[in-house]
Amino acid sequence: MIIAFIGYGQVGGALADHLQRAGHEVALAANDPHSESVRRALARNANLKIGLPREVVKQAEVVFLATPFQANAEALKLVAAELSGKILVDCTNPVGPNLTHGLNSAQSGSEAVQKVAPNTKVVKAFTIYGFENFENSAYPGYGDLRPAMLIAGDDVRAKDVVSTLCIQLGWYPVDTGPLSMSLHLEHLTLLWIKMARVQGRGPHFTWALLTR
Repeated sequence: MIIAFIGYGQVGGALADHLQRAGHEVALAANDPHSESVRRALARNANLKIGLPREVVKQAEVVFLATPFQANAEALKLVAAELSGKILVDCTNPVGPNLTHGLNSAQSGSEAVQKVAPNTKVVKAFTIYGFENFENSAYPGYGDLRPAMLIAGDDVRAKDVVSTLCIQLGWYPVDTGPLSMSLHLEHLTLLWIKMARVQGRGPHFTWALLTR
């Protein structure tokens, strides 16, 4: 599968690296191929491709959005035509002052993304944890139980594609429903941050789904 990344910092860089190693063709959308973020990504994985945003997005089947939330609208508008009809994986979270919801819980960040890119199939995924768990999703010692990756979106086929990528990266995908459920996933992200960063639990824990 051909995958493009808009944003490749701690979260995007880790996901791009692992998806390329899983056999996908992964390209970074870069206005400046010599930027520090590009250099860091290539230092992690020299097999990542680099290209101008419009070219990279046009060729991709799936596009990952992993920019700071405040940069989402501008980044998406630059490639609006090339994004049309594509699966857009929203890895971003609107985090406000004092770890509050950045949109005052009036709507989810993913719904805001969908409004900026209305002709895409937005799927909320690869949030709810810090970057450390995207660098290493392995939690040995639990048998067949894998850490859960909660996703949300309105397009069933798009969620199936993203679920397959989750499985390839070691996650158990859990479809929580339509894109509006992203608001709850963003609150779950805030909960994780507060537990891991503020309360001092540390980043090496995830959620899991137990069923009977």
